[in-house]
Amino acid sequence: MLKNFKIGDLNIKIPIIQGGMGVGISLSGLASAVANQGGVGVISAASIGLVGNKKSGNNRLANIEALKSEIKKAKEKTKGVIGVNVMVALNNFTDMVKTSIDEGIDIIFSGAGLPLDLPKYLKEGAHTKLVPIVSSAKAAKVICSKWLNTYNYLPDAVVVEGPKAGGHLGFKAEQLDKEEFQLEKLVPEVVATVKGFEQEYSKKIPVIAAGGIYSGEDIYKFINMGASAVQMGTRFVATEECDASQEYKEYYINATKEDIGIIKSPVGMPGRAIFNSFLRESALGKNIPLKCEHQCIRTCNFQKSLYCISKALIEAQLGNIRKGFAFAGSNVHRLNEIVPVKDLFETLKDEYKQAYKKVKENL
Repeated sequence: MLKNFKIGDLNIKIPIIQGGMGVGISLSGLASAVANQGGVGVISAASIGLVGNKKSGNNRLANIEALKSEIKKAKEKTKGVIGVNVMVALNNFTDMVKTSIDEGIDIIFSGAGLPLDLPKYLKEGAHTKLVPIVSSAKAAKVICSKWLNTYNYLPDAVVVEGPKAGGHLGFKAEQLDKEEFQLEKLVPEVVATVKGFEQEYSKKIPVIAAGGIYSGEDIYKFINMGASAVQMGTRFVATEECDASQEYKEYYINATKEDIGIIKSPVGMPGRAIFNSFLRESALGKNIPLKCEHQCIRTCNFQKSLYCISKALIEAQLGNIRKGFAFAGSNVHRLNEIVPVKDLFETLKDEYKQAYKKVKENL
C-alpha cells in the first residue's frame, strides 16, 4: 500500500529513506539491506576513515579510500538505490562529494549547513541526484534560488528535518519545543515553497519528511500532509544489519525517555543524544582534548571543546560507550528489540496499512 515515488529518474519502490548516521552507524551493511527492501540506503561520510578505529598518517586519504570502499561494497550487495550523507560542516566536504560522484552514487544528501554550491561538483554525464536537508521553508527557498541562479539546477528532492531528530539539529535550543518549528508545521510550508519552483520550471521536487518519525502511522500522517516520503534513522539502528556494534544497539534498546536530552556539541550546534557518564564527565571538564587529531568539522574549535566529537562517536560505535556517547532521536525509548531490516519494513508497511484503514473507517 506504500506507494513508490521518484527522485529524478530513480524509481524508489518504498518511500522510506534510511538516515545517514555517523560515525560508522550506517555504512554499506545497513544501506544495502535497506535498498534491498525497496527503500533508499544511505552511507554516512562523517569521519568514515576512522571506522574500525583505524590509525592513519593521512586523514584525507583515509576518508576518501574508506568512502570508496563502502560505496563499492554496497553496490556489490544490492541493485537498489544507495545514497551518501555528506555534512556541509565537514572539513573534507569537497573530497566526500567528489568521491561520491566519481563512484557513481545515486544520491547525495547534504545538511548541517546550507549546501549552496553542491551542484558545482556535478560532472558532465554524472547521474548523481542532489538532495539538500533543510529545517525551514526559508532555507529551501534560498537553496532553490541559489542553485537555479548560479547553476541552472534545482534540487532533485528536499529533506525537511524537524527538531525531534537525533544528532545535530538545525534549530536553536530554545526553538526545539515551540509549535511553529515542529515537523507538522514545516512539511506543508516546504511543500508549498517547492511547488512554486516545480510549476515554474516543470521539475518535480519531492519533499521528504524527517525527524522523530517512528511508525507506519507517522509515515501515513506525513505523506497525507504532502510529503512524498520519509527519512528514518533511530529505528534502523535497532536492526541486525546496522553497522554499529551489538553493544551500541543494546544501548539504544535500553534507553529510557528520561535518558534523552539536548547537548551542546563541539561543532556549535545543539544535538539530541542519550545522556551517560561520558557526557556528564565532559561537562565537568574531564575529557578536554589536548590537540585536534582529525580536523573533521570546520566549526569545531578543539581549544574550547569539552571533548573530541569524532573520537567520542567512534568509541561508542565500537561499543565503548563509557568513552563516548550516542546520538538518538526523540523516540529511541520506544525500541525494545533488534530485528532484521526486512522485518522492520514489514512492520512499517503493516502499521501504515492499519493507519490507512482506520482513517477510511472513520470517514
